[in-house]
Amino acid sequence: MNEQNIYIVRCGEVALKGTNKPYFERVLVERVKKSLKDIENATVKRLEGLIYVRTDKLTPEIDVIRRVSKVFGVASISPAIECESNLESLCKVAVEYMNEFMEGNRPKTFKIKSKRADKNFPTKSPEIAKIIGECVLEGCKDLKVDVHNPECVLFVDVRHDKSYIYQDKIKGFGGLPVGTNGKGLVLFSGGIDSPVAAFMMAKRGMTIEAVHYHSYPYTSQRAQEKVEELVRIISQYCGDVKLHVVNLLPIQEQIVENCPEDQTTLLVRRFMMRIAEKIAKDNECMMLITGENLGQVASQTAEALVVTDETVKLPVMRPLIGMDKIDIMDMAHEIETYETSILPYEDCCTVFLPKHPLTRPRSFQMVNSESKLDVEKLVSDAVQSAETVHIKE
Repeated sequence: MNEQNIYIVRCGEVALKGTNKPYFERVLVERVKKSLKDIENATVKRLEGLIYVRTDKLTPEIDVIRRVSKVFGVASISPAIECESNLESLCKVAVEYMNEFMEGNRPKTFKIKSKRADKNFPTKSPEIAKIIGECVLEGCKDLKVDVHNPECVLFVDVRHDKSYIYQDKIKGFGGLPVGTNGKGLVLFSGGIDSPVAAFMMAKRGMTIEAVHYHSYPYTSQRAQEKVEELVRIISQYCGDVKLHVVNLLPIQEQIVENCPEDQTTLLVRRFMMRIAEKIAKDNECMMLITGENLGQVASQTAEALVVTDETVKLPVMRPLIGMDKIDIMDMAHEIETYETSILPYEDCCTVFLPKHPLTRPRSFQMVNSESKLDVEKLVSDAVQSAETVHIKE
């Protein structure tokens, strides 16, 4: 068997990018390398549409698989055995592989699935599968062939210089490599939705920055620490994230003092959007991203979304807009943010919450109320007071 652990990493949507494919593959290779940066002697190489990762034998397979499968752009990963590209070597390694596999798994039936990537190889794929299958039957006495419903499928990938044998295809998240599709700023509340929204946009190749609003001392330091932990979890998929932290309390106090109570939530939301747009432009982000979901709360009715969007010129992406809440929660579980999101620390949206919030707002109502405020100064002061936390993946 090999002196190193070898993994075959397959591209997903990247493979469909036509003349731009080499660019996307290069970015993906760099993302895979970064995910393994603290694993000594790990190497990553792109060859013939696949990515090959090699580590020493002491590096646990599960650690490599966990890291690489979280890299957007990776469709699947397989721990593999490398051998010479001839039938004698393929048969020998296949028998050794199956005997070793049977020690811990005890399958009774198997199937060989071969692929001849090197079309100059003299034996065609069906014949390769037949020859190797016969060798495995002879070398592994307890196994039988079942081509329809096998307990184990042994994949054989025949290539020019080397060939590869593997059994697992561990699914990745797919999507596009982070950094191939611009940069966006996520309004990051610390609830269930915004981390999922960040994840979904990063999966489309977008580099992510985040802005979080607090109302200290009404919100605690623990609440901000919760947000930082959520961003840290998301950074495993998104890469390094700049988190901009803004104190919203001065604005909230002005709104409560000067504006109708039922408009409080929407007016605060409009200020959030203005502040986010200013931070986004200062950091070269091309769009805003929110975790809003149509009709979920009073500030997320169709009318409410219209009056919040009119305060900014940057496009606002809402990847969760039409999703069922249960589906959002399921995704939060999958990306391991859910348990942190439900920790019971207050956020700024719960401060000065009106008893009966306006759900069918009109633009003129918001404009009239904001005429009592120095909007430009409040936004400027908030942006200038922002602190930036650098979250490393």
